[in-house]
Amino acid sequence: MGRARLARLHGIATSYEPAPGRTVHVSEDTVVAVLAALGVDASTPEAVRAALAAHDETAGSALLPPTVTARAGRPPRLPALPDGTVLSVRTEDGALVGAEVRDGAPHGGARDPAALAELPLGVHELHATAPDGRTGRARLIVAPGTVPAPPGRSHGFLVQLYSLLSRHSWGMGDLGDLADLAAWSGRTLGTGFVQLNPLHAAVPGPPTDPSPYRPSSRRFPDPVHLRIELIPEYAHLAGDARARADELAARAGELRDAVLDRGGLIDRDAVWDLKRRALELLCAVPLGPGRRAAYCDFLAEQGPALDDHATWCALAERHGPDWRCWPAGLRDPRSAETARVRHRLLDRIDFHCRLAWFTDQQLAAAQRAAREAGMAVGLVHDLAVGVHPCGADTWARQDAFAAGMSVGAPPDAFNSRGQDWGLPPWRPDALAAAGHAPYRELLRGLLRHAGALRIDHVMGLFRLWWIPEGRPPTDGAYVRYDGEAMLSVLALEAHRAGAAVIGEDLGTVEPGVREALAERGVLGTSVLWFERDYGNGARTDGDRPGDAGGTADEDGRVPPGAVTEEARILAPDEWRAGCLATVTTHDLPPTAARLAGADVALRARLGLLTGPPEQERARAGHELREWLGALSHHGLLPEGAGDEEAVVRAVHRFLLRTPARMVGIWLPDAVGDRRPQNLPGTWQEYPNWRLPIAGPDGRPHTLEELAASPRLHALMREVAELVG
Repeated sequence: MGRARLARLHGIATSYEPAPGRTVHVSEDTVVAVLAALGVDASTPEAVRAALAAHDETAGSALLPPTVTARAGRPPRLPALPDGTVLSVRTEDGALVGAEVRDGAPHGGARDPAALAELPLGVHELHATAPDGRTGRARLIVAPGTVPAPPGRSHGFLVQLYSLLSRHSWGMGDLGDLADLAAWSGRTLGTGFVQLNPLHAAVPGPPTDPSPYRPSSRRFPDPVHLRIELIPEYAHLAGDARARADELAARAGELRDAVLDRGGLIDRDAVWDLKRRALELLCAVPLGPGRRAAYCDFLAEQGPALDDHATWCALAERHGPDWRCWPAGLRDPRSAETARVRHRLLDRIDFHCRLAWFTDQQLAAAQRAAREAGMAVGLVHDLAVGVHPCGADTWARQDAFAAGMSVGAPPDAFNSRGQDWGLPPWRPDALAAAGHAPYRELLRGLLRHAGALRIDHVMGLFRLWWIPEGRPPTDGAYVRYDGEAMLSVLALEAHRAGAAVIGEDLGTVEPGVREALAERGVLGTSVLWFERDYGNGARTDGDRPGDAGGTADEDGRVPPGAVTEEARILAPDEWRAGCLATVTTHDLPPTAARLAGADVALRARLGLLTGPPEQERARAGHELREWLGALSHHGLLPEGAGDEEAVVRAVHRFLLRTPARMVGIWLPDAVGDRRPQNLPGTWQEYPNWRLPIAGPDGRPHTLEELAASPRLHALMREVAELVG
């Protein structure tokens, strides 16, 4: 009982429900391991008693928790405080506000009985002094009640940037291509946004993990996305440097042509090798006075976080990308040895800082191009659920991560083995102690040049499944986070950026989470194929019975075909309004593949089916016939118009009949691409994250060809008419 109580006190659930009515208890060994990752020894009965005593003593003496939240216009959520306790708040701008606790509530005296309900938005310092002399200090986060809503109703493209190659790309899509896509689609098609894959900095190879969902850092973008020729210093290259840059550009053209014309895969490492060499030439060009001043401002604004990131990059060049294998003195970013090496590597650290600046500028230019093209939202960036254990973020903020733990998903009705995503979780206690500063800084960086932010596995703001290192996903436990604080930080930073927020809420969603997100204005994600009613009044909104699962990647997605025949397709007017509605996503089959049965054929060829091929084909066929019937029933598919393009247009017409605030069109769907960008459950068997956008025949389409595609224009004409 003592260990169970200790677990509860630290937010660890000792049981979970993989399906309604079925409870699974977490093993004692797992509870001990998770507590250890939180700095609590529970290995013996004596240790448990000592830990409980220490917790009770701390809780009894502490006046305030480390972080306190308040919604604008309301008093803070404070613990019970003795009457006569004096409260004072030092706001972000230096103002001092005082109050005294009387009758269990803070009062500001005769001038204002609710002084603390009128605090400005921001992260303030709260101090408390009790009559018995005890004191307490906390960070007080005052946030808006909701995040900003997207302006009006809008539609836009969903695209994996690396897959969007133009004839100017260096072997993969880049930020120049993004700006062109935004400018063209906004002006010509009336789109309101472009949603991207995460552009986070990757762990360098070779080989580099191509997945954008296992980054080295979520705080800084990856310079592999740079358009080299758009960096101003490129125009000032001369002599030998210009000749070398031209040679690199020619070799990059060969990489691009191999992908576009000869069926090659996107080779991120080869692209980065050429871009890195070009960037070294550009960084040798002296900055003009104005550029130098802008760079210094960027360095000052980013502060120690950028210095740490650039230092990790410089050290990784010398010692490899896994900091856990570096010389002992360099594993601590604050050690004397690391300080000495920082001094010796100043040039390389400055190089990586310069690259972060270049990337930030091109992201700003892309968002500016989107807004100038009339987009109401512009760029929608994507926040991955975590980071690679050996990357820059875990090195720089070791105190914020739970060592020896990995995030995943528990076993459920679709996946009896569970999932291990290989991403270390944040420690909720460390976040609270820091006033959620790591999370605040992360959001602020991502929202710099965004009209909206998509949060992958948004349920992770409330709880995550922790798996002890070396154990299977079945031996994990849920660890709870302060959902109110996480949402408050999100609301504050989104408000400051004027950005909407979209939560990816597919999969396991505990009761109350969607309601809490909706209350704060966070949009959900609704995928057409999963929007069903299971006969008991329960709507899926992307969820499946028995929680989540299936053969999934690090995003925890459910495979195609995980829909039961008993589930009724929701009519368009039964969909929720607060969502981004899509037909498919990056790790589901493109619509053309689903219509042709190519998705089942591909998974059968790779041995990924959970049942006999004929059974899977029959199930997929039944589901497709259900949808064709529903489309006809709603007058969206004229009789006899069952060809692929007509059905693709019909499913998008269906989306546009829903009340969804945002409607996303998977860009490959617009040209009939049949290849998924990511096939869950595969690694070497399928070229995940390395395919260019292609037509029905598999021939890659350049951005220029996309812009001229009759098929794309036919679809988008209908979309624009229905949105208008």
